[in-house]
Amino acid sequence: MRIKPPTRGPLFPDRGPLLPRLARRIGGISAEVLAFILVTILLVPAILVMSVVDLVLWLKSKKPPTGVRLALMAWWFLFGEMQALIGLLLIWIFTGGPFGVGSLRRTRGLYALRIHWAASHLGGFRVLFGLDFQVEDIELANPGPMIMMMRHASIIDNTLPDALVGRTNGIGLRFVIKKELQALPTIDIGGRWAPTVFIRRASDDPEAELTDLRSLTQGLGDGEAVLIYPEGTRPTPAKLKRAQEVIAERQPEIAPMAERLNHILPPRLGGPIGLIDESPTTDVVLCGHTGFDGLRSIGDIWGGALVGQTIRVRFWRFPAEEIPKTEEERTVWLYEKWQMLDDWVGEQLL
Repeated sequence: MRIKPPTRGPLFPDRGPLLPRLARRIGGISAEVLAFILVTILLVPAILVMSVVDLVLWLKSKKPPTGVRLALMAWWFLFGEMQALIGLLLIWIFTGGPFGVGSLRRTRGLYALRIHWAASHLGGFRVLFGLDFQVEDIELANPGPMIMMMRHASIIDNTLPDALVGRTNGIGLRFVIKKELQALPTIDIGGRWAPTVFIRRASDDPEAELTDLRSLTQGLGDGEAVLIYPEGTRPTPAKLKRAQEVIAERQPEIAPMAERLNHILPPRLGGPIGLIDESPTTDVVLCGHTGFDGLRSIGDIWGGALVGQTIRVRFWRFPAEEIPKTEEERTVWLYEKWQMLDDWVGEQLL
């Protein structure tokens, strides 16, 4: 799929001090390159060792073999990172180097590279772990402009937006993502070349972050969408209970709606409502998925839960004219859609 032409949106340079930024990026790139070299050198011995470990654990407890899969996935992931770093360098060179900052050619190149990067990482999991993808109504995530809201369930589902929507529909995504992902130099660098807002948990300046977030809708074109994870973090039963308790204390008027959720966390209202407020003529697309639930760490994958999983993904689209106009009504509307998603997730998990 050819990437649709992007439009000019806001770019957010890293506002941190220069030396820590350079140290983070040089350190991140160096760590990935060194890890790739070491994993490549040790891959064959690692496969042999993990084959024995897998066999022993299977004989002992019928645990699905995951050691060899994880060793190969580690190499494939790092190989994809090396490709992406080279791709970023080539895009930078062929779009004017330091003179190409903010150019649409650079943004389009970054969108294309990111789609390849996400599809490659997700494809590795699909092949190595025998995943079956069942995707419904992805055509609803086209055309833009859109505000796309996706549930967040695991360390893997960050690849879904680009790997599915970007690759299938040629849509460039403007992301709202957590600041911790800057640890990956590909995201740290690439996130400055396309409209991307890095959100810090427990931020000391949430209003500034919300202002940046709302501006992501500026100039949003037919080939673009803003992607946000309204839950803000991966759910666990403890997190869901705690979120419902906090809402009951601080926002009792919406507590009954939050209490009805059983599988996904209540949406953090500032981001989603802020985007809708800033662009009231833009459709909202909701994306739900199951199959990655409970995979919050490499340890969870090691346990075998991912092997042979069926990943179900579904999209819903809501025209802008159907979305209420006041903040109170929009909050109720968003919770109604979130309850619909929670019910769908529950049906798939039966």
